[in-house]
Amino acid sequence: MEDEERSSMVIGLIENRAKEVGVAAFDLRSAALHLSQYIETSSSYQNTKTLMQFYDPVVIIVSPNKLAPDSMVGVSELVDRFYPLVRKVVMARGCFDDTKGAMLVKNLAAKEPSALGLDSYYKQYYLCLAAAAATIKWTEAEKGVIVTNHSLPVTFNGSFDHMNIDATSVQNLEIIDPFHSSLLGTTNKKRSLFHTLKTTKTIGGTRLLRANLLQPLKDIETINARLDCLDELMSNEQLFFGLSQVLRKFPKETDRILCHFCFKLKKVTSGSLGFDHARKSQLLISSIILLKTALDALPLLSTVLKEANSSLLVNIHKSVCENQNYAAIRKRIGEVIDEDVLHARVPFVARTQQCFAVKTGIDGLLDIARRSFCDTSEAIHNLATQYREEFKLPNLKLPFNNRQGFYFSIPQKDIQGKLPSKFIQVVKHGNNIHCSTLELASLNVRNKSAAAECFIRTEICLEALLDAIRENASVLTLLAEVLCLLDMIVNSFAHGISTKPVDQYSRPQFTENGPLAVDAGRHPILESIHNDFVSNSIFLSEASNMVIVTGPNMSGKSTYLQQVCLIIILAQIGCYVPARFSTIKVVDRIFTRMGSMDNLESNSSTNLSPRSLIIMDELGRATSSSDGLAIAWSCCEFLLSVKAYTIFATHMENLSELATIYPNVKVLHFHVDINSNRLDFKFQLKDGPRHVPHYGLLLAEVAGLPRSVIDTARGITTRTTQKELKRMEVNYEQYNALQVVYRVAQRLLCLKYSSLDEDSIRQALQNIKESYIQGRV
Repeated sequence: MEDEERSSMVIGLIENRAKEVGVAAFDLRSAALHLSQYIETSSSYQNTKTLMQFYDPVVIIVSPNKLAPDSMVGVSELVDRFYPLVRKVVMARGCFDDTKGAMLVKNLAAKEPSALGLDSYYKQYYLCLAAAAATIKWTEAEKGVIVTNHSLPVTFNGSFDHMNIDATSVQNLEIIDPFHSSLLGTTNKKRSLFHTLKTTKTIGGTRLLRANLLQPLKDIETINARLDCLDELMSNEQLFFGLSQVLRKFPKETDRILCHFCFKLKKVTSGSLGFDHARKSQLLISSIILLKTALDALPLLSTVLKEANSSLLVNIHKSVCENQNYAAIRKRIGEVIDEDVLHARVPFVARTQQCFAVKTGIDGLLDIARRSFCDTSEAIHNLATQYREEFKLPNLKLPFNNRQGFYFSIPQKDIQGKLPSKFIQVVKHGNNIHCSTLELASLNVRNKSAAAECFIRTEICLEALLDAIRENASVLTLLAEVLCLLDMIVNSFAHGISTKPVDQYSRPQFTENGPLAVDAGRHPILESIHNDFVSNSIFLSEASNMVIVTGPNMSGKSTYLQQVCLIIILAQIGCYVPARFSTIKVVDRIFTRMGSMDNLESNSSTNLSPRSLIIMDELGRATSSSDGLAIAWSCCEFLLSVKAYTIFATHMENLSELATIYPNVKVLHFHVDINSNRLDFKFQLKDGPRHVPHYGLLLAEVAGLPRSVIDTARGITTRTTQKELKRMEVNYEQYNALQVVYRVAQRLLCLKYSSLDEDSIRQALQNIKESYIQGRV
């Protein structure tokens, strides 16, 4: 299951000397092609690494020429250095042909090429089209298939229509995998945001959830459509449980069936027909049965969605449930496939269903092969009955698996002494003995051969049906996408919210340029582990775009930073968030610097924008105190000039002096009490700076330093603190007037984005005016 959740991506990579990179990502599981082309702004290829984190490729195709601009390593070397476990394929430069790539995409795309922007932007996309040519050429040669025309969903530049989270931040925020998992205790408590939300029932839904967490949405309309759907599910139990039940009727591998209709096996000679080809035929038959099972469940989905009101569910009903193409495909399947055939998971039942998938009388050779299959199957069961009687083994069972066929399973307690010599390949398995006999082995070979003949003959009978289905591959793509989306929203988002106490999760509000405000937010991972998790709030706006969070080590700063990011990610994938209230300005990028190491190589600062969210944790602590403060101060001043929303956590209290100079800086602190010379962490965020007197000295006392050393240190720190306080008083007097103006501006901006009525706004403006006159702003 875990392996199937991962991408089955083949990636083509190429670059030019202008620092442009073209990427073609071909998903072998769901048969989709994703194209991206962008300027690489980082010498360490941060944009490319972010895409690789997202796609998680199994194969990376590159050209032999590095073509790297000055000071950059080149994509070929990048693959060697950072993805040593991924299969690397070097193809000739001539395979990266953008003209051939454009023709391929036009022929293979399920949508009209003009809708993709290909005709208008051909020159702009030449690199990713070149990568597409190499990727499709390799896939067809390696897999022995031909991609069906007009069957692939193709997306252009899709990655950059979403929030960008670099690979380092994905790790720091524990989005997919736990970072410091040992801190969470035993193995069963090691959680990430992905693992917390992973209650999806299908493999496609799980992969869609992972993709959304790595690249959350930026389009407010799409986000709100998902949230409207959640609102309806949370208020309509009948709809919620009805959808949950109906989705179970669809096979969990529904998204994978597309591969068998988008890929067509190359013609094979009669001499090459054997068990390998029979296996491919079996997979094809299994896909037809699986498609039939999925289409049989569509009327049930239509019944449940008929009364839905949210735009997302209404659109699904119109585009899928009322689409006559599905009924036409189902009718065509019914002309060839037996009505009683169903998708089965039990291996021998599945094999029998596949052998008898086609109606009787259509092919004489198929009917003969079926008779042979039935005869050998019956002989195998008769043999088991014979052994039960002959060797007095009443509990002998006859299991089956696809690898070894039938075998015997005998409880150990039934065996007196040794097994008769007739039994071979004896293996102990728990409380049972697994074994075979020469007669069973011979019958297994004949049974497998008969089944293989059934599969090959069945595929021949299905040729016309397969061609008809391939003509409608695009509607099957739509069905798979819809089922994955419903699985994520219903079985992950709605299910997760419904298991929490009422009103613990709330719907986030979105604005284009408003504040980021979260009231009583909680950490979505840790709150599922700790029942007494302390909630905290955050407020950032144009007039107050930087928050400096102070507090001793272990007071909760790092958890708080992670919490804010995860709440935003949850909101932008269209899910409720663990907070009393939240309003969010859509974030385009999240940058994090967390942990004990400063990763200077990544240097992604050139990608910052006013819509970015920057999270800095203890910057500069790995150097001297004076240099560390200087680095942290300088970084803060740079980030203030960018106007991005920034949360800067530090235990260096001197940094709070920034707030006395820059009016758009706000200082918060994590509350800590000192009781009997011990630190009592409250994990509660409060306004303003707070000097926790000598917390380092208290820790030194616990560590056993001599009293004389601690007393001397206490005197030194008292004198330096007094000097800092005097300097802050001077700054306050100098910049206080500007601070007041900023605070007024901040309150006006909040009113601008509020949903208050006209009278309430007029009263709020009057209150601001009076507060300003009386000096209480």
